[in-house]
Amino acid sequence: MSTKKPGRFAQAALRFLGLDGHLSLEPELLRALLATSSGKHVTVDSALQLSAVFSCVSLISETVSTLPLKIYQRKADGSRDVAVKHPLYNLLCRSPNYEMTPSRFMLMIVASICLWGNSYIEIIRSASGRIISLNPLLPQNMVVTRNKTNGMLKYTYTESGAKREITEKNMMHVRGFGIDGVMGLFKVQKARETIGAAQAAEEAAAKFFENGLQTSGLLSAQGKLTPDQRDSLRDNMKKFMGSKNAGKMMVLENGMQYHGITMNPEAAQMLETRTFEIEEICRWFRVPPFMVGHLDKQSSWASSVEGMNMQFLTNTLRPLLVNIEQEISRCLIGAAEFETYYVEFGVEGLLRADSKGRAEYYASALNNGWYNRNEVRRKENEAPIAGGEIYTIQSALIPLDQVGTNYKGDNNEQTKPAASR
Repeated sequence: MSTKKPGRFAQAALRFLGLDGHLSLEPELLRALLATSSGKHVTVDSALQLSAVFSCVSLISETVSTLPLKIYQRKADGSRDVAVKHPLYNLLCRSPNYEMTPSRFMLMIVASICLWGNSYIEIIRSASGRIISLNPLLPQNMVVTRNKTNGMLKYTYTESGAKREITEKNMMHVRGFGIDGVMGLFKVQKARETIGAAQAAEEAAAKFFENGLQTSGLLSAQGKLTPDQRDSLRDNMKKFMGSKNAGKMMVLENGMQYHGITMNPEAAQMLETRTFEIEEICRWFRVPPFMVGHLDKQSSWASSVEGMNMQFLTNTLRPLLVNIEQEISRCLIGAAEFETYYVEFGVEGLLRADSKGRAEYYASALNNGWYNRNEVRRKENEAPIAGGEIYTIQSALIPLDQVGTNYKGDNNEQTKPAASR
């Protein structure tokens, strides 16, 4: 291993791998890290050309981007209010910067975490120190190092060929799964063997259909053909190769015979490999295969849509959502307001069952007094009604503060229960 300063290729490869910018590796070793046993060099762009990778990343990022993110203020009684007057409310809930909506902003953050293992958001402050903009940065252009003097992380970002340094104070760094607490692991690089095998199988399948005559049959002739006959036969056979020429009738001459063959075992195994690689890629991204259109072997999954959404929310989305929430609290809200304000994603939309299930859920809530009618109507996007703020319980549906008395509706006369007389 060399100790000399890495060249331009080495520096680019180190950024690609998400490694420390001060490490020095031989170019041959770097190429070996980028290569796979299948002979494919896996990058983020090439990985996204696989439908399974594209579907997993888009499913996770688009789902998170549709979840409402709100900042709340804790109240003394344990309840909470949406903190619409907090300076961060407009940034997080309306417009993080001058050109992005909250949905597009979160889409980029989550996609960066899924693919690169890290997401970087530069915090822009006014002269008075107030946060005025949140600008997401491209993770492939970022190099993270540690300042040996003060131990703080230093972020070096390359934009249009120019480098600039960003302090840790002005950076919100959301990390995916990692083992050192500083950087998230580059998932595409870690999964390069699986993705490379899937790319090779995809290419083999394309070649298989391109050369459509490969598994249809073979020609046999009596005696040896002359070079001219071979060239003529080869040119003639090109008219029957490829999927667009499927079904054409072939004319045989000079005693030639056609022998049809079925799909060879290697081709059948290749098709099984493609199916297995989809499941492997889904395992890397922790996505249920049926959610990306792979509908085999579903007996182990929940039988209802609500159960499927619950598994996806619990096993895939929740760790990611909590990670982003805590990073926002640490970097944007700060320790001074941490006990008063917090952010949270609204996941109720993912848990909505069918109309029958919702009706049973709301009936239980109303009959046991932990929802009132206006709260139910708000969840169903309906306008509140007069008297809908009253909490009731089952039986006579009397107000909670009248339980234990002989409540007589609009009549203000109330008496104690007979047992207490």
